[in-house]
Amino acid sequence: MELIITGMILTGGILMIYNIYAFANFAAYVRGLDEKWYENPGLLYFPIALLVIFLIGYFAVGLFGNPDLMTAVILFGGSIFVFVMHVVLRRITEQVVKSEESKRNLLAAKESDRMKMDILSTISHEMRTPLNIILGLDHILLKSNDFSDENRTHLYRIHYSASHLLSLVNNMLDMNRIETGTLMTKKEPFCLKEVLDQLNVIAEAICLEKGLQFRVEQDDTGNDWFLGDEAQLRQVLLCIIDNAVKYTDVPGTVLFRSWKERKTDTEWLFRFSVEDTGIGIDSAFIPKLFDAFSREDSSNTSRFGGSGLSLAVSQKMVRGMGGAIEVQSEKNKGSVFTVILPLQQIREAVQPVTEAAEETISLENKRILIVEDIPENAEIAADLLELEGAVTEHAENGKLGLEFFVSHPAFYYDAILMDLRMPVMDGLECTKQIRSLDRPDAKTVPIIALTANSFQKDVDAAMESGMNAHLAKPADADLLYSTVKKCLGKGEQSL
Repeated sequence: MELIITGMILTGGILMIYNIYAFANFAAYVRGLDEKWYENPGLLYFPIALLVIFLIGYFAVGLFGNPDLMTAVILFGGSIFVFVMHVVLRRITEQVVKSEESKRNLLAAKESDRMKMDILSTISHEMRTPLNIILGLDHILLKSNDFSDENRTHLYRIHYSASHLLSLVNNMLDMNRIETGTLMTKKEPFCLKEVLDQLNVIAEAICLEKGLQFRVEQDDTGNDWFLGDEAQLRQVLLCIIDNAVKYTDVPGTVLFRSWKERKTDTEWLFRFSVEDTGIGIDSAFIPKLFDAFSREDSSNTSRFGGSGLSLAVSQKMVRGMGGAIEVQSEKNKGSVFTVILPLQQIREAVQPVTEAAEETISLENKRILIVEDIPENAEIAADLLELEGAVTEHAENGKLGLEFFVSHPAFYYDAILMDLRMPVMDGLECTKQIRSLDRPDAKTVPIIALTANSFQKDVDAAMESGMNAHLAKPADADLLYSTVKKCLGKGEQSL
């Protein structure tokens, strides 16, 4: 029995020596952390001092005392308890440290995303400003008859090149929005027939420019309205049509088809397919087709161009809308891209001003205030509007824009084009102050954002400030006219 008692006390003493070493090591570990986990460093060494006292007690009992079995069990159990407590304390501390590191990494990632978005926003703004001038001047020059056919061809090339650069900017921004989860899919009423008619006009024009035949086979959708993201659907289909034209040599054909099947009383499953007689895609590459920056081979890249982003963005947009994209292709025989998309039909919808109604609205003699800090941008917008017969005035910042509006009688301005980012007073504050004025036209005058700030947060901020629409620079001239006419039409309906 004495041997057992002695063994337990000796083992407990050895374990206590290890515990003292382990706590000293733990104290060094805690002090080595970047965080300040303690206010008084002495607290870390207080348990070590107690354990040293306990150890001395072990040896005193073992050498000079006459311990019984119960005393030996208590001393040995105390060492075991201290050992277990050290292990638990160490594990808890390490888990807390990992949790704090995860939080820091998450905050750092969010800050990195925020900085990336800020940088992209700045780059986008700076790139859109010169593109707005290039495309605006190009459109104005193309309206003139003072150019030879050769010079007019050069102007068309300028237009397509600048448009291509704009599409690259948009694709980069869309990809970043998708990766950061900031690309929102809307569910708003839209007329599908209008979207398809617009795409047919665009597709026929670009096919004619290249010398390709364009054909259309579409189910009749009448004037039915659906819930969905009209802008994203148009962007996806236009991307696929553009790729079909790009990769099809003359003579060739591009066929745009759409058909539908009923799923429920209010929901339809639409299929939009673009079939071409182009170079086709190798079957081995099709699984990689929608990867960002993917290209089948470098020779085609140099021949046809492209960033490898448009299809990646399109697929993610379609998935966000609850659909899918299918691809069938054979090398040197052509490709078929099919967008499958469920759309909910609206039985009773308040329809905004349609294209037919827009045709009855004229910009002739409409007075439009352009609030823009960059003179070249203001001049471009004025020239485009004046081509349609509008009368324009220019204010160089939001403060002057507000003064212009206040200093003229009610209903003097038919509409306002408002930049967002300006010195002295930005467009958001200017719009808020106009809407708060106590005069009959303050709430009804159409205010349209025309800005290089094109992120969703910019669109939301513009709408929250009281604007009626948002146009990203460089705005297509036809889209500018259409938007202004729609807003004017809504204003007339509200009077």
